[in-house]
Amino acid sequence: MSNSIVLFGSPGSGKGTQAKLLKRCLQVPHISTGDMLRERIAQGTELGIRVAAKMHAGVLVLDEVVNGMVSARLGERDAADGFILDGYPRTTPQAHFLSDWLDERGIREVVIHLAVDYNSIIARLTGRRQCPRCGTLYNIVSRPPKVRDDDREEVIRERLNAYDRQTRPVLDYYRTAGRRLLEVDASSDPPEKVFDKICQAIDVHDCAQDAR
Repeated sequence: MSNSIVLFGSPGSGKGTQAKLLKRCLQVPHISTGDMLRERIAQGTELGIRVAAKMHAGVLVLDEVVNGMVSARLGERDAADGFILDGYPRTTPQAHFLSDWLDERGIREVVIHLAVDYNSIIARLTGRRQCPRCGTLYNIVSRPPKVRDDDREEVIRERLNAYDRQTRPVLDYYRTAGRRLLEVDASSDPPEKVFDKICQAIDVHDCAQDAR
């Protein structure tokens, strides 16, 4: 069993929820490149300003910038016994860089792909709303909030298409490179059931109950 996990999932796949459950279970850091980039933007550093411009334009941040952030973070003490990578790698050059970095240190990662049906995702995301300030969850029927532009179906479909263009080639790389890739169906089951599937796949016993 490996505590070094690369977690893949399209928008709306429940990737963030599973990362939190895995963190609680495995007692290793959840490393989100999105969080790291937003932190640098909030700090107003020169790097943060450049990153903000790219993210606002919908352009991926340069591979070398993200690679540098991730390798530095993985080198920190709390990641010595494992990690959960979320949102990285996003490109095949990033995947090659990560594989080389791990191989040099004798670390064998497990890539977990939360496979979902896109129609299920669209129904899930268009019916769910969350306040960006306080985090309050709403339902369009029982607690309807103001609908944002990024909740519209056409916007969600474009996000999913972008995920396909950017990330599917990374999964193809892992499939052909001999890395350990596990496909977990996350289309319709509740988060707890999906987590059970992940625990079984990575051979972690009695973990699902403890993580809840």
